Amino acid sequence: MKRKLGRGATLALLFASALLLIAASRQAAAAEPATDSDDFEDGFVEDVQEELPAGTDENGEEKLAYESPVIDAKKFHFADHFDDVEASRKKWVLSQAKKDDIAEEISKYDGLWNWESPQRIVWANDLGLVLKSKAKHAAISAPLRQPFDFKQDKPLVVQYEVTLQEGQECGGSYLKLLSAGKDTEQLTAFNDKTPYTIMFGPDKCGNDVKMHFIFRHVNPINGTITEKHCNKPKNRLEEPFKDKLPHLYQLVVRPDNSFEIRVDHKIINEGSLLTDFKPAVNPPAEIDDPNDKKPESWDEREKIPDPTAQKPDDWDEDAPPQLPDADAVMPDGWLEEEPDMIFDPTASKPEDWDAEIDGEWEAPLVDNPVCEKAAGCGKWKAPLIPNPNYKGKWRAPMIENPNYQGKWAPKKIANPDFFEDLKPFQMTPISAVGLELWSMSSDILFDNLIITDDVDVARDFAANSFDIKRRYIDRESKTFWHRLMRRMNYKPGWWALYFLYLLIPASCYVFYLYRRAKEVLVFRFII
Repeated sequence: MKRKLGRGATLALLFASALLLIAASRQAAAAEPATDSDDFEDGFVEDVQEELPAGTDENGEEKLAYESPVIDAKKFHFADHFDDVEASRKKWVLSQAKKDDIAEEISKYDGLWNWESPQRIVWANDLGLVLKSKAKHAAISAPLRQPFDFKQDKPLVVQYEVTLQEGQECGGSYLKLLSAGKDTEQLTAFNDKTPYTIMFGPDKCGNDVKMHFIFRHVNPINGTITEKHCNKPKNRLEEPFKDKLPHLYQLVVRPDNSFEIRVDHKIINEGSLLTDFKPAVNPPAEIDDPNDKKPESWDEREKIPDPTAQKPDDWDEDAPPQLPDADAVMPDGWLEEEPDMIFDPTASKPEDWDAEIDGEWEAPLVDNPVCEKAAGCGKWKAPLIPNPNYKGKWRAPMIENPNYQGKWAPKKIANPDFFEDLKPFQMTPISAVGLELWSMSSDILFDNLIITDDVDVARDFAANSFDIKRRYIDRESKTFWHRLMRRMNYKPGWWALYFLYLLIPASCYVFYLYRRAKEVLVFRFII
């Protein structure tokens, strides 16, 4: 006979759970390191605050606080952390130009720029330059404190942060290092035609993902300028366009013509200005002679039909590839006298049919219903089978061509435009930096943009800006579970206690539901 658990049993269960909770807490306490006897007085535990190591927060983790990086002007050709809005605004010049060869209504550089905190504020005093507009041309630029001259024996180091706060489907966040000269003296006229020396940075449209590094090379003979595009890195750069987090982009170009591209301090591409760009810096020493023509008698055929071969006498070129099967017989029930299609007996001529215009009316053809159950209708024909005597058109077998002269190629001549530039690093000096963009995403944030000639200076600048920011974001992005474990100091005894603490109300609730379900079943049985 089944027995119900009354209130007494429920209280007993709760009491037993409480005893287990006390026992677990004592076990957890026993697992803790012994405390000094001074911590106890009159049977009460003193509230002793554990001293934290210097530079840590209440959780024992490193304190992360942002202060604008100190800019020693002598170490930089350009530097802007954008935190001092008034000073930064004085550096940057909005373009008032228009794009050529484009409709008037979209030719203006009317994209909006602003100095503001990121959408995901980490520190209120950390600001950036933000492109607010989407689907608009936008251009802004700033002069360098002093031009960068590539003739000095120092590397060029360009470094900046980008946060695609709304992600990116189509658009760029690259920068241009503008060439020194008359065309860059008035930065209000900065546009897509403004001469630049280097273009560097990320770009994406659909599945086409790029990390631009383009430099404009000056021909030492005639002064013409050609864009040289860096070979693509082996691995696609996807995450910066999706995760909406700050990312650090760095380009280092050295006097020995080597270069490195880093994203978040990791090298994603490296090589040489001489060998890893298209088109190549130096043209070939020889080219095909444009005046050389292939002789008419030149024979490029490797094989030819055997001129001595003759078609065999029994070779019938007219034999068909298929023949009616001579062994086939007409199936039983085949109705040769019945057509497979008949005129639709239910059809009638339309009232507006004009015989003079439309011709003599005929009912449409439909399947003959008599043929539905027959083996077939109409004149029977034997099925076709492959012709065993079919050989097709005779062709003579191929043999090696005794007169083969090889593939013809024009002779080589000296390239009249040949030059050899072994120092492509010595590019046109840089006098300004500019952002000339079009994007289908808004709120692109640029931050901590520097141009220097010292890799260590750039690394230190990142350590005091980007690195702190990312460490903070990464720490705050840890899962709730991990953070809860950290709060528990990873002690198993306290975890058991916490589990039991949650188990008691859950068990009571389940027991309550069980009793209710039984009561409902009994009530229905009685009714």
